[in-house]
Amino acid sequence: MVSLFSVGFFLLGAIIASFIGVVVARLNTGESILTGRSRCDACALQLPPHALVPILSYFVSGGRAHCCGARISLYAPLTEFLLGGLFVLVYQSLGLGVALPFMLLSISVLLALVLYDFLHQILPFPLLVTFVVLAAVTGFLSASSFTAFSGTLLTALLIAASLALVHVISRGRAMGFADAPLAFGLALLVGSAAFPGFIFSFWIGAVVGIVILARRPRGSIMTGVEVPFAPYLAAGFLLAYFTQWNPLPLF
Repeated sequence: MVSLFSVGFFLLGAIIASFIGVVVARLNTGESILTGRSRCDACALQLPPHALVPILSYFVSGGRAHCCGARISLYAPLTEFLLGGLFVLVYQSLGLGVALPFMLLSISVLLALVLYDFLHQILPFPLLVTFVVLAAVTGFLSASSFTAFSGTLLTALLIAASLALVHVISRGRAMGFADAPLAFGLALLVGSAAFPGFIFSFWIGAVVGIVILARRPRGSIMTGVEVPFAPYLAAGFLLAYFTQWNPLPLF
């Protein structure tokens, strides 16, 4: 039976995801993040309050804008559903403990980083620093002891250093440098699931890469294509954290 707390956390996550969508859309554009009404992407008219209800507005409107009838991307309802679901999983994993609000904030900032990287192939420095700090606090509060947190910190440093090395050796062609601090924060966030998460990230990236190659037109050459790695890192680390599946028991 679904508890009222689970429903509440799902709704909270969906609402925050809606705000994150605004942050990602306006960041580095000169528009205010905190003020100004949302506008239709097609006709630029201001959207009424009933058109801004997370998830529900999309389905009530049949996936079309209230003002001009243009088709609305699934981008917003999918991210709202995703963060709502993650909030429920976090609540079920941690309970109503002191680490819960910090984990929820970490996941929220992580979503903003993933969406921005997906759209622009870059990780904004202010969001990245905020995530690493929140992840460090969350990891410290979630650790069973200071010794356990120290082990997690060492693992996070090793993972980040390996990605930084890939960046240096490839001269930035294989991976962006910002992926290193992102992985550092993710490792701190998930604790003992860090190494499995790191492995899952590359597995997921490999599968997606194979799919992209298989779908490209025959005879075409893929040159100069930038693929954001932040979504794979986030997916891999969170998958390891929530499933606690370790493909390499040695770690």
